[in-house]
Amino acid sequence: MMRQEISPRPPLIGRGIGNIKAHNLRAVLLTLLRQGPTARVHLAQLTGLSTTTITNLITALLEQGIVAETGKEGAAEPREGNGRASAGRPPTLVSIVPTARYAAGIHFGVDTIRAGVTDLFGQLYSYRILSHPTDIAPADLLEQAACLASEAIVEAPINRAALVGLGVGASGLVDPETGSNVLAPNLGWRNVPMREFFTQRLKLPVFVDNNVRAMAFAEAMFGAGRGVNTLAFVYSRVGVGAGFVVGGEVYRGSRAGAGEIGHTTMIPAGGAPCRCGNTGCLETLISEHEFVRQAQVLAARAPDSILAARLADESEPSLIERVFAAARAGDRDTIAMLNERAYYLGTALANLVNLINPDMIILGGLFAAGHDLLLAPSEEAMRRRAFAGLGNAVALRVTEFGRNVGVVGAAALALDQFFYRQE
Repeated sequence: MMRQEISPRPPLIGRGIGNIKAHNLRAVLLTLLRQGPTARVHLAQLTGLSTTTITNLITALLEQGIVAETGKEGAAEPREGNGRASAGRPPTLVSIVPTARYAAGIHFGVDTIRAGVTDLFGQLYSYRILSHPTDIAPADLLEQAACLASEAIVEAPINRAALVGLGVGASGLVDPETGSNVLAPNLGWRNVPMREFFTQRLKLPVFVDNNVRAMAFAEAMFGAGRGVNTLAFVYSRVGVGAGFVVGGEVYRGSRAGAGEIGHTTMIPAGGAPCRCGNTGCLETLISEHEFVRQAQVLAARAPDSILAARLADESEPSLIERVFAAARAGDRDTIAMLNERAYYLGTALANLVNLINPDMIILGGLFAAGHDLLLAPSEEAMRRRAFAGLGNAVALRVTEFGRNVGVVGAAALALDQFFYRQE
């Protein structure tokens, strides 16, 4: 079998003075992002930096228009160690100016491209979407994606000079070091040089990563996962994947393959064939295709059922939404089928809990679209099957960004790489 070539991680190296400054700047910016308006003295306490260092960094950021002074501390007066209010005027607060910089993001799904522009807080200023056939040539799809991103940038009411870069979230195995999509089984792609293409085409710094890792990072930076130490994001549409953020950093594994939960073996013998070439993968049990296939089998057996009527109703273009609608309308066979799929999901989540012990798991894709039907039974299975009650300590949530999570996540990767890690 051909070995997939992934760039090795660079060796450990020391930090020069410039890198220390960049590290301190990142600590200040991320603290302001998570805390909101904060006094300089409190920033020093939160970051462990000296007040002199904080003063110098904030002065530089004020001059660049990246932060602003936003008022005084009010009810929460600074206090001395004995609990008494300290003398003098309340300190001035500083906060990030969200529109000081922007980033563009492109999310590649198996049959859809989404592009948009966000500010420093992940707020979307433009958003574009384009469906495409799954057998489209990589060069053609990249060109369409570049056009879509260009349209989103033009539509956004921003100064192009304030755009720090482009983030790209791609399906399958992605090497962030080279910016290549190494293998995307659901698209039939191998070694597609995405960063090289978009850098030349859009004249922007570009960072490329797996699309579900980007979704996880969106939640860690701007969503429900802010301040969470160990976060997992689990997503399903055509494929099934997971992304992990640990200590504020995306976890990719030794060869950028972490998160391929969809290709974990759930049925060792007799399982259905998967697009990856294996059999019995989780993806064959809880992908959108499988939900719809199971529903179509049930509808064929009961042509007079609520499910059959819903599937035939073309006023709702999405087949998965028709399946969910049948369950919400009380179709018992559909509810039973969804409960069975939720059991498989919950079992997979329990395995994930046993492996990485996250503080929070966030669900996206069809799991978010059908959360009212899937969340409770999958959570019950996860908590029951996880080892030694570990599942009981995990917060299970649904993404706050809906279908925009991939674009926000791609932009978040660019913001992290080209702004929050600025030199």
